[in-house]
Amino acid sequence: MDVLGQISGLKAAQLNALERIYRRRMRPDEVVSAELARFLCGLSHEIRRQIGVLVDRSGAVKYVMVGDDREIMLPDLTDYALGRSGLRGLRCIHTHLKNENLSEDDLTDLALLRLDMMVALGVNERGFPASVYYAHLLPENPANQQVEQQVVRSIDQLDLNLKSFLRSLEDELERTVDGGQVDLSDPRERAILISVSQGPRREIEDSLCELQELARTADVLVLDQVVQRPQRLNPKYLMGEGKIKEVVIRALQQRATMLVFDQDLTPTQVRSIAALTDLKVIDRSQVILDIFARRAHTLDGKVQVELAQLKYILPRLLGKGTALSRLMGGIGGRGPGETKLEIDRRRIRDRISRLEKRLKEMSKSRLQRRSRRIRSDVPIISIVGYTNAGKSTLLNSLTRSEVFTEDLLFATLDTSTRRLRFPLEREVIITDTVGFIRQLPDSLMGAFKSTLEELSDADLLLHVVDISNPRFEEQIRAVEQILGDLDLGHIPRLLVFNKIDNIDPQECRELCRRFAAIAVCARDRQSFTDLLDALQSRFWPEESDPQMLDNE
Repeated sequence: MDVLGQISGLKAAQLNALERIYRRRMRPDEVVSAELARFLCGLSHEIRRQIGVLVDRSGAVKYVMVGDDREIMLPDLTDYALGRSGLRGLRCIHTHLKNENLSEDDLTDLALLRLDMMVALGVNERGFPASVYYAHLLPENPANQQVEQQVVRSIDQLDLNLKSFLRSLEDELERTVDGGQVDLSDPRERAILISVSQGPRREIEDSLCELQELARTADVLVLDQVVQRPQRLNPKYLMGEGKIKEVVIRALQQRATMLVFDQDLTPTQVRSIAALTDLKVIDRSQVILDIFARRAHTLDGKVQVELAQLKYILPRLLGKGTALSRLMGGIGGRGPGETKLEIDRRRIRDRISRLEKRLKEMSKSRLQRRSRRIRSDVPIISIVGYTNAGKSTLLNSLTRSEVFTEDLLFATLDTSTRRLRFPLEREVIITDTVGFIRQLPDSLMGAFKSTLEELSDADLLLHVVDISNPRFEEQIRAVEQILGDLDLGHIPRLLVFNKIDNIDPQECRELCRRFAAIAVCARDRQSFTDLLDALQSRFWPEESDPQMLDNE
């Protein structure tokens, strides 16, 4: 087996001595044998570099690493799966040339790699073992302590039965699972939500609550939430390096499988954070894209979602960079042709071009349908509003239709159009559209712009608001901003407060007066009188006392 790390400059005899470490075995109940400790310390003193080994629970040496005089680098351990207790079944034993205690990097590696134990052998001035420093992980505890450290003054005083100790530690760690705090049988992804922002605290809390709803819609189990308001953002990890390590340790401690950031991450940040752990790292845009991919059922919706996903993925395909590209030509550009990365990029660009062309063709078909509706001189009403405000439920109740509804964000993605009939053969066309949300990814906004073209032909926008939501005013502003971004601010709007059955009637009346809104309960058709009256007086002012007739 190979010796890993900084072996350049070593003599052949020293390399042979390092390779022979792989032949050594220890008893399963030993943390480190006295013979191995003396050998490591003596050789480390000779070459003036730290030497480390990774040992499994049977006592076999799996890796031998050489570092510099301050640290060693541990190899990739993804081949060693975590057990039910969350431990990897390996312990790291390495030398410290100045007989110093475990460093912060040692403790971080212990936690992030979920090692059984981290052991440092102090080396004295004659090359013999001095003090022994060791640390192990702790289960969740009220003090929120993550590791426990111990020191013994000589290798002969290290009297710890490792086999019994690890059995007891694993029992405690597994008790956290069996106690119901973490259900590993649940097939859902388990996530910790993270927000890193310099904005107002209230705004951060609102956005994080919304991210939690997005996670619930995406069928993700939220274990915890972390908020940091740094003075400046870290370009590598977004949050501070110490904080991200703390978050990752907490995630591993709680058996999370995913970190979900409320802010969009750059490709570099995703790679840097993922390098600290085996956890999946995604951001808010990816959660929304996943929800859209689940909810899209029509051909139109599927094409738009795929286009949005490809536009999101393309800039995040990273490789060697242009310096080693085989497409740039000239000196250094001659070689075997396209790399795998370049082929992937070209295929994605080609697919994006085909999808955009397909969307244009679909847009022509929609334009023809809209033109027919406009020529028929039938008023067109489009329902807009924040996601999960009750738009589809209102459409169903008004027109006695069965558009899919559910108490989830983005339950409806595909545009639905129905007719609502009034007396004397009067009728309007009502269109339901995808819900809006703050921080909607640009790729999604661009992809769904063709669908939202329906709004430009509307004679009236019904802005439906969930009045029971304590943040309804922020949601109103978010929708108004998006309508402005879509150049739809000139279309008349009627504010409709929905879910009035969830608030006090007096408070509802005051809010309706304040915002000049009409109150309804989308599930109760008896509450539609004021709304129908307002619609009829707007389109047919000569009519009065509207009574809804048959609807299609």
